[in-house]
Amino acid sequence: QVQLVESGGGLVQAGGSLRLSCAASGRTFSMYAMGWFRQAPGKEREFVAAINWSAANTYYADSVKGRFTISRDNAKNTAYLQMNSLKPEDAAVYYCAAKRSLESLLRGSYDYCGQGTQVTVSS
Repeated sequence: QVQLVESGGGLVQAGGSLRLSCAASGRTFSMYAMGWFRQAPGKEREFVAAINWSAANTYYADSVKGRFTISRDNAKNTAYLQMNSLKPEDAAVYYCAAKRSLESLLRGSYDYCGQGTQVTVSS
């Protein structure tokens, strides 16, 4: 069992930055691929970024490439999402998720998901 708790959301002006954190419980964190998804009001949840267990491979949605960076620290059981050059369209609730299979995570399937953290971007 893995529990995920996101933090770091908040209100930021367009062009600003935020760093989201996802703290995981349990001793098997390093066995999971980790991902970030987001959901804006009235829209479906969408994939943002993912990272494999060793951090050797990262993947991004086209909309965030070059602006967001996903990382992880297995010693701290924590995944991160550094978000730079934020745009109003990035505003959403951001969720971190875990899945043993990276391929499945990239397709939107996950075993565990946090409660989310709100990101608001003012124009």
